[in-house]
Amino acid sequence: MHSPLVNSAWLEEHLDDSDLRIIDIRGKVLPPTAPPPHYVSDRAAYESAHIPGAVFVDWLVDIVEPGSPSNDIAAPGRFSDLMKRLGISNDSRVVVYDDAASMFAARMRWCLLYYGHDDVRILDGGWQKWRAEERPTEDAVPAVGPGTFAAARNSRLKAEAGDILSGIDAGSIQLLDVRSPAEFAGEASRAQYGGHIPTAINLPAKSMVADDMTLKPVADLQAQFSELEISLHAEDTVIYCNSGVSASLVLLALELAGASNLRVYDGSWKEWGNNPATPKVPAS
Repeated sequence: MHSPLVNSAWLEEHLDDSDLRIIDIRGKVLPPTAPPPHYVSDRAAYESAHIPGAVFVDWLVDIVEPGSPSNDIAAPGRFSDLMKRLGISNDSRVVVYDDAASMFAARMRWCLLYYGHDDVRILDGGWQKWRAEERPTEDAVPAVGPGTFAAARNSRLKAEAGDILSGIDAGSIQLLDVRSPAEFAGEASRAQYGGHIPTAINLPAKSMVADDMTLKPVADLQAQFSELEISLHAEDTVIYCNSGVSASLVLLALELAGASNLRVYDGSWKEWGNNPATPKVPAS
């Protein structure tokens, strides 16, 4: 299996490959204590400058199901239509980048993996590293022909609330909460209730990334997981955040460290924390 990452030198060398499609998915998430809106996409930045040939995806609109309170992944038909409009086919090679330490890029990657497209990689270091190295950019929106994409669900990558409740009862699930320590402790929340899911281990997503916005070296990631007594080969590891975005980044980091049996809880705390019936620690 190919690496889930590419570096900037590789991407510049392959910019003209006919089967390569590049996705720009820049945006930001503000702290829960900041004034709303907390979630922002950045089409204006894309229109100002982007990697040559890149197409833009709005992480708040394009890859989510309309009306979903927790920004759940788009239904297969909606997702397939988007890929076709972007010129992506089932045999395309896809590289994704952002300017948010690969958080949104990882979400885009997870969406493609969930819908059966395995040849997708992330530009390690993203837009900041590309610009710092003075690599080429353009402001023209590329004209792309339609792709031929058919979504095929890989259900083993996605967990539901019921799966988590059953796993807790059976003692068969390893839960990783990748939100901030304050959110984990119930001191801040993006949902009606604070706290975390019982048995969860707090592994903040920001701790997966080095100062230059690249993913930390594998040895460092493995040491970090070991220190927290996170098993790389648990029977079932489910990762959650607020709406499945930063959880996708931690899934990527775990993959790099050699982990298996990984799933993202797509509804995450936006679903769990808005349901008064779900168990929470501390109890709401």
